[in-house]
Parts: sequence; C-alpha cells; structure tokens
Amino acid sequence: MAGLEDLYREIILDHYRSPRNRGELPVPPAHKVEGFNPLCGDEVVLYLDVDPATETVSDIKIEGQGCSISQASTSMMSAAVKGQPLDEVRKLIRAFKALMSIHESKLEGEPDGADLAADLEGVRLGDLEALQGVVKFPVRIKCATLAWNTLQQGLDDASVNGN
Repeated sequence: MAGLEDLYREIILDHYRSPRNRGELPVPPAHKVEGFNPLCGDEVVLYLDVDPATETVSDIKIEGQGCSISQASTSMMSAAVKGQPLDEVRKLIRAFKALMSIHESKLEGEPDGADLAADLEGVRLGDLEALQGVVKFPVRIKCATLAWNTLQQGLDDASVNGN
C-alpha cells in the first residue's frame, strides 16, 4: 500500500507544482466565482465558461493560493471538468464529495455510507482518487473540497443568471 500512497502523493505534488488551467478568462462571458476557507486561509478563484448551446464547460481557468491539498484539488478538478457536459460535471462533484464524506463517516464511526456510495457508482474519478488519503486528516477535507464547493456554487449561479 505504501507504493500506492507514494504514487498518490506524487500526483498531488505534480498538480500543486504545475497547476493545470491556471489563469483568467474574460468576465463576461465567463462567470467568476471565489471560494475561501476561513479556517486555514485557502482561496480558490474559478473562471467558468459554460456553452449554453451544448451545456458543457467549454473552458475553466483557476487562480488562488493555499495549501498543497487545496491547490492540487483545484487543478485536478479543472482538468476533470473541462470540456464535460454539465450533467457529468454535477455527477463528478457529487461523486468527489461522496468520496470525501464516505471516508469521513467511516472515521467517525457512522454507518457504512451506502447512501453516499450511490453517488460514486459509475463515475470514474481517475487521478482524483489520489485525494482520498486526505480523509485520514479530517481537518484537511475542507481543503480538498473547497474547489468542488466553489464549482458547485459557480454552476448554480450561472444557471440562475442564465449563463
């Protein structure tokens, strides 16, 4: 298992050192959304361009600062959702948050998380699975989920505003 943990650590460090999709998009047409974790100071800024004709994330750019977990998660999230249909992006958000919650609930001695497992079914997380080790450190779960919560907020805001 140590080999897998080393691989996961390398994936996280690679995304932290060389973040994907770094930069800005013009607002509008892109939608800018910011996330902040006041407990540790992590900041995430997403520029989200959704194509209304195809209902896909046509482009996404990221900015921000914070710990390696929050910034790597932001990079990994941007790579995973770029070019994806909105329904797939929403499934991915639910699946990633379920992955974090299932492991968190196990650590806290709660039931098996079968209701959360349904959100993971049929969703391929790929490199995002590298972040599941974060749940061993419950205080860091918010670092890993910050970008995902910010993306969810951005999608909700964009749909309300008709973008």
